[in-house]
Amino acid sequence: MLWQGLELTVAVGLCAMLIAIGLGLLGAWAKLSQPSIIKSIANTYTSLIRGVPELLLILLVYYGAPTLIQDLSSNLGYSFIVDLNPFVAGFLTIGFIYGAFATEVFRGAYLAVPRGQIESAHAIGMNSSTAFRRIILPQMWRFALPGLGNVWMVLIKATALISVIQLDELMRNASIAAGATRQPFTFFLAASVMYLGITIISITIQRKAEVWANRGIRNV
Repeated sequence: MLWQGLELTVAVGLCAMLIAIGLGLLGAWAKLSQPSIIKSIANTYTSLIRGVPELLLILLVYYGAPTLIQDLSSNLGYSFIVDLNPFVAGFLTIGFIYGAFATEVFRGAYLAVPRGQIESAHAIGMNSSTAFRRIILPQMWRFALPGLGNVWMVLIKATALISVIQLDELMRNASIAAGATRQPFTFFLAASVMYLGITIISITIQRKAEVWANRGIRNV
């Protein structure tokens, strides 16, 4: 049960991280945009997410949203049941939450790219999309990797919260096993060791990725 829960936890974490990276890039672009309305939407998104507890957002999406949709449809004369998949609801909510943190990571990474390189790209005839793809984005990844690594570390631990929506991830399976055997210390300790194992592997991969991203960079 613990191994199956670990596999599901990693799956949720990876799917959520992809969502977070996508939203982070979009949010960073919005925060750096000139139209004030787009910037305001991005600022509202990051402020809202950072101001509301993660557990509350998970409960709001999985239990609150279906009830709201059913009530509204009932008022319009329609009757149907909204049944969200716990896995999909879990990784979408976690990804949406940590997309706000990834937004700040990518915004800082963009601002860290030397302005002279961007101006030089335009000076030799690159349009904005080409300059972003060939000059800005590769360097953004290098600057963003440490921050994204921290986002992943926190995100993978936050997957334990989705046990409240009955998804059989590591934390929920550990709770079931602890209750069935009356050995809570044994199973919760085993679960903590597994989370620690994910962290150690993640740190190793992150360090190798940072070394690869910084190849050819001279340290002054």
